Amino acid sequence: MNLPNFLHLGPGKAGSTWVHEALSTHPEVFLTPAKDLYFFSRFYDHGPDWYAGQFKSAPPDSKVIGEVCPEYLWCPEAAARIHETLGPGLRIMVTLRDPVTRAFSAYLYQQKHGVTGRSFRQALEASPEIIEQGRYHTNLQRYLREFGPQQVHVTLFDDLRADPQAFFDDVTDRLGLSRHRLAEEVCKPQLPASRARSVRLARWVKGGAVIAREHNGSAVVGMVKRSPWVQRALYEPLGTRQPDIPEAEASRIREQLEPEIVGIESTFGIALRARWGWS
Repeated sequence: MNLPNFLHLGPGKAGSTWVHEALSTHPEVFLTPAKDLYFFSRFYDHGPDWYAGQFKSAPPDSKVIGEVCPEYLWCPEAAARIHETLGPGLRIMVTLRDPVTRAFSAYLYQQKHGVTGRSFRQALEASPEIIEQGRYHTNLQRYLREFGPQQVHVTLFDDLRADPQAFFDDVTDRLGLSRHRLAEEVCKPQLPASRARSVRLARWVKGGAVIAREHNGSAVVGMVKRSPWVQRALYEPLGTRQPDIPEAEASRIREQLEPEIVGIESTFGIALRARWGWS
């Protein structure tokens, strides 16, 4: 059976869609047509044969077979399930983003799909997962226990935004792949902050995508998400109309999550607070 030897765990709103699209262009890599199979979080009862079936079309000479699914990072059961199914040699990657801007991006994503008409403060209170998904150290500890730090590659969203090609070269070097020049179109941001032209239609499409993944329809989901026409029909980019992050809520997030960031700094030797301008 073809099974992944690589997983990108997110977190969400930190470039996972870009990583999926960029790696999918590499001739030595096979990824599922759409990211987010949700097997180790939502659909584990489908069994390993169902999961392996998602990779049956991987070319036999693929050096990397993988999946991108941010939900695995914060799902409590995922790490042990992944270790049992894919083994201790699995290569794992995360792309960390300042939890403040990551949380605000998650909030805008909720608004995009009509999940909330609340203010950012109200959304943080009503949807605690917005902050909880920024508990990077707590969430990564499960993977460090199962796989060890040598199997976990930590990258930064800041580096991706600053120089997409250099970021990609670092990823391919780490995976033992040949250097691959990205097309200009791939280097652009994927899924920029937007609002739905029709909230009802956007909700229907999002719900349909989850159902399609559950029933082996990831190829259709990937085709729809990559279609510029579909994206233009469903969403209108916010552009310069994107609101600013309220400083009171930004301070609240930093206060709650600073121990998590200190833990990552200690474990991986990355000065995140300095990089993100945390005082």
